[in-house]
Amino acid sequence: MGLFDYFKPKAPAPDELRRQADILMSLRGNRIPTATLERLQGAASGAKPWMATLTPAELLITRSHGLKPIAAISATCWLHYGFSWTLGHSQGWEAALSRLAQEAKACGANAVLDVKMRTIPLEAGESMDFTLLGTAVKIEGLPASSDPVIATVPALEFVKLLEADVVPTGIAIGAHYQWLSDWNNSANQAWMGNIEAPQLSSLWNDVRNRAHANLRESARPRGNGVLAHVNFSQMFDREREVNERKFKEYLARYIVIATTVDARRGTPLPHDISMMVDMCAGKTPLQGRKPHHQSYASHEQDGAI
Repeated sequence: MGLFDYFKPKAPAPDELRRQADILMSLRGNRIPTATLERLQGAASGAKPWMATLTPAELLITRSHGLKPIAAISATCWLHYGFSWTLGHSQGWEAALSRLAQEAKACGANAVLDVKMRTIPLEAGESMDFTLLGTAVKIEGLPASSDPVIATVPALEFVKLLEADVVPTGIAIGAHYQWLSDWNNSANQAWMGNIEAPQLSSLWNDVRNRAHANLRESARPRGNGVLAHVNFSQMFDREREVNERKFKEYLARYIVIATTVDARRGTPLPHDISMMVDMCAGKTPLQGRKPHHQSYASHEQDGAI
């Protein structure tokens, strides 16, 4: 065997080929891969050790409040968004949510806590991944749920909400994008100094309002409120020419994601209320000096969104 033979790619082992084939067949059949199902069922029965994304303090308070961690679970969807990047975000996260719920159901969980959203900063042919990570838990004294709750709030906040009779019920997603053709190039008024561009203000206001309207529509079947928002927003411009007339077009897009809750009106709260724009446990990217644009990447090193 020559030196360069060591650098040749090796053919996958038969077991690896079977595992890959099973994963592909499972995705096409909308079911959990065999190896993952065996791990989840083993954790649920106690035959295999349980795992959790929670901190020791969160594990202590969840156990004291009757929540039993079962398994750390995850779900991924790599989606091609050739038709619409913005609407693709909604479809990608919905697919990942569905798969995460399947794993939670398979291990007999009532809820999934501390759900984090992850994406890989890799450009691969108008596509991207949508990954969710969390801890499946079982509420002692209650049977396994056929529709487990999936919540972005950390375990500590989940317990506080339950104490206040506010029940997290799931995740809602709203997205909208919109084009603006500036035929007269009137939005570019930089030569006039500090002056508002009303066309762009109106565009941005409309896109955000429509995204939040979609969020409310998504949340309506799940409860009567939403909290712990995270949003991603972008605006682009490009030059176009039609009949020898040059002008600019603007694309604004906005995605907002939140945990839905169900609460009885008029119930007194046992905790003080303070305004929050995220529900990270401990450090939060909104208090740091690192620049960010309220994107998913802001939460790579911190707690739940």
